[in-house]
Amino acid sequence: MPDRPYTVLSCGMSIDGYLGSAAPRRLELSNDADFDRVDGVRASCDAIMVGAATVRMDNPRLLVRSESRREQRTARGLSPSPIKVTVTARVELDPRAEFFTTGDSEKLVYCASHRMLHARARLGPVATVVDAGQPVQMRTIAEDLGNRGVQRLMVEGGGKVHTQFLTDNLADELQLVVAPFFVGDSRAPRFVSDGHFPWNPGRRATLAEVRQIGDVVLLRYALSARFQAA
Repeated sequence: MPDRPYTVLSCGMSIDGYLGSAAPRRLELSNDADFDRVDGVRASCDAIMVGAATVRMDNPRLLVRSESRREQRTARGLSPSPIKVTVTARVELDPRAEFFTTGDSEKLVYCASHRMLHARARLGPVATVVDAGQPVQMRTIAEDLGNRGVQRLMVEGGGKVHTQFLTDNLADELQLVVAPFFVGDSRAPRFVSDGHFPWNPGRRATLAEVRQIGDVVLLRYALSARFQAA
């Protein structure tokens, strides 16, 4: 297999494992100190990936917020923020979304083979559209990103994307932040959905770090031999 990026899965969830509420409005699960920590992780990566549902629901900018971190990246010959990556099966993405319209970094859209013509017609002016197979395979995406020079990838969700990276054994590290409240609504999106995960009662994941950050807690898991402790 070609080299794939070192892959960090980053997620905030409620005590009962939800990524948000069932309401359209975004539910903030973290705090300012942890948002700054996440910004530092973003700045250390070559690419940031979210699923199409996250682009539609949260309209994320996926930019490095700190001016000093952007300047440090620029001084190293990098773009101020990492490459933006999303993946879609149906190409139900608005080219006016902030994912596409903010920042100077490259935007990559991976889509199913049979939707390539539609995707290029719709998103070609604002992004590079890449064939990810039929059906879309996360391993194909990871290998392609590696071939494009991405050495460190941050995956910020949502639940479907996290599930696929984990069940395909493509994650090297999981950074899981737990907020101090419950959502209590089965209609809300969960951290992961059903699947056959490599980590189970017979093969426990390695807990590498526990850190309190204000009123949330960071759980950092080593998921592969490539885990980087720093």
